[in-house]
Amino acid sequence: MPIAVITGAGKRVGRAIALELGAAGFDLVVHAHSSTDELSTLINELKGMGRTAWPLTSGLAHAEEQDRFADAVIARAPIIEALIHNAGIYERQPFAETTRANLERMMQINLEAPFFISQRLLPALQLGRDPCIIHLTDSATERPYAAHAPYFISKAALENLTRSLAAELAPLIRVNAVAPGTVLFPPGLDAATRESITAAIPLQRIGNEKDVALAVRYLVVDAPFVTGQTIAVDGGRSFAP
Repeated sequence: MPIAVITGAGKRVGRAIALELGAAGFDLVVHAHSSTDELSTLINELKGMGRTAWPLTSGLAHAEEQDRFADAVIARAPIIEALIHNAGIYERQPFAETTRANLERMMQINLEAPFFISQRLLPALQLGRDPCIIHLTDSATERPYAAHAPYFISKAALENLTRSLAAELAPLIRVNAVAPGTVLFPPGLDAATRESITAAIPLQRIGNEKDVALAVRYLVVDAPFVTGQTIAVDGGRSFAP
């Protein structure tokens, strides 16, 4: 069976991606940092689908953690068909209050981890039949929100990494990105704000985890001639006036 590796797979979008690829016939290495209970539940669901699944729990903020994670992946999956970088952090950080540590942590998890994990797993990807790397970015990188500069800087850089690696790793490895819009409301958001957000989306609804997972599945399974692209899964909000 082909093997896919997914970071941040314990819940929400990562979990949906794992289940979608499991349904597509992939065995999986699934990662979580602190969502260990959710990861155990996911493993049981994947096994119930007839899939083989290996759980890995670790942080990804530091070089040694990234290297240990990659080594653990190789021990379980010497050949990789799909590497999905879903793990990331999203935090509100007003510019005047952002510290060097804030920016460094955002870049370590959202950019450096995908960069160096992909580098470390490159030999395993090169052995695949139609290997691909997918980054989860954000559909608002060109129209960023206030008070989130470190986050949007990291995701914009990740989109550039997508195109850079697509050029460098072709023709063997495809590299693409999926850029979700609003697929979950933040906890505690009032009804009026929810309505205003929904009204700004041309499709007049927010998305859900499966919307994102289906885009990932398309790029992994059904898009052998697509590389260097970012698919926005945002109901059209990124182009709306």
